[in-house]
Amino acid sequence: MFMTFHLHLNDLKKENFSLKLRIYFLEERIQQKYEDSSKDVYKRNIELKVEVESLKQELTEKQNILDKALSTAESLTNQNEKELQRRCEERQQEISHLHEILETKVQLLQEEARLARGEAEKMASLAGAECQRCLALARGMTMRMEAEGKTASPGSRLQQDALVEKDR
Repeated sequence: MFMTFHLHLNDLKKENFSLKLRIYFLEERIQQKYEDSSKDVYKRNIELKVEVESLKQELTEKQNILDKALSTAESLTNQNEKELQRRCEERQQEISHLHEILETKVQLLQEEARLARGEAEKMASLAGAECQRCLALARGMTMRMEAEGKTASPGSRLQQDALVEKDR
């Protein structure tokens, strides 16, 4: 019994030693995995920090580009507005100039029309005076002929009437 007990104790000691070795190796293995994963975590953390900084820099660059584009767009808008305003002012000046020219032409035409009316009135009064003179001459001729005792022939009477009608 002592032997069996001793054997059993030896078996237990061997098993205990085996279990201790196994625990040791498992702990070592876990520690290695932890160290490996810790290294991976640190490595991944560093990579992420680098990526964050890179993205921040890219964002800053793109923001600067966007600011420049906005500035350029505002500048172009201002230039276009100034150009449009300048052209509008030029057109206004052209319109004013054409308005002045047309107004001057209208005044000249009105003056010419007034002068032409005056000339027409002069001509009408001259024509009226000439008509009166012709009528007076025709009457004077008729009176002379009657005074001389000559009777006017029907043909000459018709001619005189035609002259009087024409003068009217």
